[in-house]
This record gives sequence, structure tokens and C-alpha cells, in this order.
Amino acid sequence: MSLIEQLKFDDNGLIPAITQDADSGEVLMMAWMNAEAVEQTLAVGKVHYYSRSRQKLWMKGESSGHVQQVREIRFDCDNDCLLIKVEQQGAACHTGQRSCFYRKWDGRPVETGGKVVDAASLYARNDILEALYNIIQERRQLADGEKSYVKSLFDKGLDKILGKIGEEATETAVAGKGGNRDEVIYEVADLFFHVLVLLGYYDLPPERIYAELRRRLGLSGIEEKAARGK
Repeated sequence: MSLIEQLKFDDNGLIPAITQDADSGEVLMMAWMNAEAVEQTLAVGKVHYYSRSRQKLWMKGESSGHVQQVREIRFDCDNDCLLIKVEQQGAACHTGQRSCFYRKWDGRPVETGGKVVDAASLYARNDILEALYNIIQERRQLADGEKSYVKSLFDKGLDKILGKIGEEATETAVAGKGGNRDEVIYEVADLFFHVLVLLGYYDLPPERIYAELRRRLGLSGIEEKAARGK
């Protein structure tokens, strides 16, 4: 009997799938699969899911490069839930976090910028660039009429975002020429922030940049540039 024949799909033809890092045991994400997604996962060796919002099959990492190489597939005692152990490339979460379960509830509200949010939205974020990227992605989803600088940049479009990067890059260069260390810090922070907005525009988490920098580590700048030209 095949795996699909043993599984119990719900009335919509779906089954929940929990994805886990095969080496560390860390739970990475939860998503849904239909029979076709299971078949493709078995055939290709890379995890495929079914998007309920888009109503289509998709492979994890097909656009981000963060593919999940299957190491082991298990199913529970009721045959209605999958556990897939994988070798995760990059980040599992679309926010750029390694795991979708990066937030922890401790019961305390947190005051941020005049707005109270629950502690879960900020707890356990260790990388400030990833934390800012997550906030940017949240703000771009605000409803029309809600006030947000980030939202206004996305509403004005790519040219506005690129214009701000150019402006901040110029101000960074001026600060560097001026020799004031505090001004350099301030302007570089502005530049980093607006670059993160651009990454958000293209749904590119900081991990993609980290991966590219890791790829270049140990290469001479001359060699890397020559290889890129080829």
C-alpha cells in the first residue's frame, strides 16, 4: 500500500504537515499538503505544499531558494498528520526567520512607538536586521488609512523606495567625508533601513543577503567580480 493510500485527507483533500530540521529537531513550519503535493515531494525529494489561499501546488524555495530536502517522512497514529524531517536551505519562514515559530508568548504587553503589541511579536528576535525586516513586512500589510511611514513608501511604489535609498546613500557619503562618527552611525542606520524596505518589496529576507556574503567569504574581490562577469 502506498503512502497516499494510507493517509487520511480531510474533506478538502488536505492533510497538515509539520516540517522539522532533521539534525537539530527544531520545528520549522506547518503547512498543508494534498495528494499531489505528497506525490511530488516523494518524486522530487523536495517538499511541496498546497496553498489554500492561492489554491495551487507550490514547492518550498521555488522563488526564495530556501528549499527543503527530504530526509524522512513520518505519519501519526491516526494517519491524518505528516511529520517531514528535512535539510533546510536558508530560512523556513517567509519573514526570514529560521523557523516560523520564532515568537514566544510570555503574557506581557509591550509598548512600541505609541502602540501596544503583544510580547510575542518581539520576543526572541536576536538579529536586528531580521527584526526590522519582519516589522517592515507587517507594516506594508496595514489597511489603507492606517498611518505608517513604511506603508506610505510601499503605496508610492518602487521609484520612491529607490529614491530614498539614493538619498540616504548620498547622506552616508557626506557623513563619511565629514568625519563625525555619530553622524556616520546615524546615516548608515537610515541607509540599512531603506535597503530593508527594498528587500521587503521583493520579498527577499536578509538571510538571502547573508547567504550571498557567505558565498563570497574567502574569495578575493577581483576573483568574485571576474566570476560574476562570466
